[in-house]
Amino acid sequence: MIVEVRSYRIVPGRRDEFLEFFKTKAIPALRAHGMKVVGPFIDVENPNKFVWLRGFPSLAERTRLKELFYEGDLWKNEMESIAMPMLDSYDVILCETDPNLVNEGLEDVT
Repeated sequence: MIVEVRSYRIVPGRRDEFLEFFKTKAIPALRAHGMKVVGPFIDVENPNKFVWLRGFPSLAERTRLKELFYEGDLWKNEMESIAMPMLDSYDVILCETDPNLVNEGLEDVT
């Protein structure tokens, strides 16, 4: 499984607003496109930051699903214009789970 560890820095003072959008709009849309989502995890030391995970069965599926989502009407015509003004910056760490280790929870997240 391919997992993105995504760290978002939100425009100061807008994290609660962004998290509400993220939980009510982004997560359902991402899941509807076949992506696994875990989080968000709120940074307890930085009030303008949170982390979340996004999972895919393979690199090829990651490419395909991201293209479907980000080239789709929902992202381009609605979500992008809401999300991006609240987002200061973000980092993504691309990881692969070790098939020899137990990865409890990630396989079952819907």
